[in-house]
Amino acid sequence: MARGKWGQTFQQNLRENSSLYLFTTVLFVMGLGFGAVVVNSLGLTQKQELYMYVSQFFHELKTDNIAEPVRSFQNSLGHYLKYLGFMWLLGLSVIGLPLILLMVFLKGVVLGFTVGFLVNQLHWEGLYFAVVSVLPQNLLVIPVVIIVATAGVSFSMQLIQSRFMKRGGAIYPRFLMYSLLILIMGGVMTVAAAFEAFISPALMKHASAAVMKFIIVIIK
Repeated sequence: MARGKWGQTFQQNLRENSSLYLFTTVLFVMGLGFGAVVVNSLGLTQKQELYMYVSQFFHELKTDNIAEPVRSFQNSLGHYLKYLGFMWLLGLSVIGLPLILLMVFLKGVVLGFTVGFLVNQLHWEGLYFAVVSVLPQNLLVIPVVIIVATAGVSFSMQLIQSRFMKRGGAIYPRFLMYSLLILIMGGVMTVAAAFEAFISPALMKHASAAVMKFIIVIIK
């Protein structure tokens, strides 16, 4: 019964905010493209410095000189929850609306730059490593970011209607739904952090063997 009610609520939210979901998704995709383009604008020195950093990371990964899974989980979860908490706070204020959209765009820029740099420097090996190391947890993280950003923008717009236009209905029930959504998305982020800490390192180590061979060939 409760599951059906939540399903109806989510469908109603999706219908009401369909244009916002589309806008935030397009904004994120634009960030991806911008991040990939930035890679090509880097100077040779900057690329070499980043390449050396990546090479060192692969070496540490190969020798198991990486953070303990539990500590990595705590760090990742802390980062994700702070990110969600900050977006929640921004959604509670009128001036936070553009900052939420900026965070979505920057999230796309960072992801696009990461994947773009790996592909640019390591070619197919870099793409393989990106698919193994970056894609899995982001299959959860990206939808959460878009959902939370859309909810934050929607609630912020409702605040504008309530305070300045004197319409839009009661705010408190919407605040409770907005906050509950953040808590649910926090649970999803917990799963993403667990995957990133306990499963991704094994996948990355498997993929790093091919990448290290490519790096050795380049050095020679």
